[in-house]
Amino acid sequence: MTAGVTGWRWRPPLRLRRATRGGEQRPTWREAKPGVIAAALGRAAARPSGNWYVVGASRDLGGAGPLGRTVDGTEVVLWRGADGRRRAGPGACPHLGAPLRGGSVRCGSLVCHWHGLALDGSPFAGWEPYPVHDDGVLVWVRLDAVGGEEPLDRPVVPARPAPEGSVAAVHTAVGTCEPQDVVANRLDPWHGAWFHPYSFTDLSVVRAPGDVAGPGDDGFAVDVSFKVWGRAVVPVRAVFTAPGPRTVVMRITDGEGAGSVVETHATPVTPAVRGAPRTAVVEAVVATSDRRGFALARSSAPLLRPLMRAAARRLWRDDLAYAERRWRLRRDGRFPG
Repeated sequence: MTAGVTGWRWRPPLRLRRATRGGEQRPTWREAKPGVIAAALGRAAARPSGNWYVVGASRDLGGAGPLGRTVDGTEVVLWRGADGRRRAGPGACPHLGAPLRGGSVRCGSLVCHWHGLALDGSPFAGWEPYPVHDDGVLVWVRLDAVGGEEPLDRPVVPARPAPEGSVAAVHTAVGTCEPQDVVANRLDPWHGAWFHPYSFTDLSVVRAPGDVAGPGDDGFAVDVSFKVWGRAVVPVRAVFTAPGPRTVVMRITDGEGAGSVVETHATPVTPAVRGAPRTAVVEAVVATSDRRGFALARSSAPLLRPLMRAAARRLWRDDLAYAERRWRLRRDGRFPG
């Protein structure tokens, strides 16, 4: 809102951009220097994760049954205990190795569907629980044997808008690539308007790491307009940062929806040593706004979330193809960077 005589004045969220003809988009290939992207990727890879991996949305554990995931070839099962807290551990039953993801949850215990062995989340016959963290949007599991780092008590969760003033939606997709290919995709903002013309236009990277000396300048600042319909757009400034080796955060710092974030988490499913690697992309969109009408949007969250997931699904259909192509080029020794 803008202050006025009565305290505020409505401002429209949309802008009308001028009509353009094909071929007018400015090339960005000279700015998208492979060395800049590779350096940002290297800095991200060097940051600690504490062996924490995102395995899904908090809502995925809202049902009565267990949730099964595979992280870097390790089977993991998660469920909700009788006290409402999350439990996690190896996905194989300690009795005869049955897949625990096929079991049921009774009175807070996970019951194997082969012979009825019940696990309450405590150590049992060699079965040791994993630390689990539910941040309200995403669920994380700590796998020290997989990560091999110094463990952290909690994952590095990016700052988000307050839950009471935001709407969150989570989309998950799986592709044939490694986490670094997903992270590199997100650390290349120059491709946005070229590769996703249906969603973005008028994109310019106004600051890249290295443009200004200093430890606080490790993000990509981007001016971009989100397409809504026809010539109607929403211009914003967004900053991309990588707080960990498998996470990239886009935060809107100016314009409509300032404070909203898009978190992209890349979780390895199967390692390259077992053939073609598989990586899960878990993307959380946490939207907020200072507009009075946003309260209505929040009340319609069950209808809004599928639309938010559909938008993420469309983008990742293309971006996973980008990441998969990058992995194949690297595998074959033909990666240009």
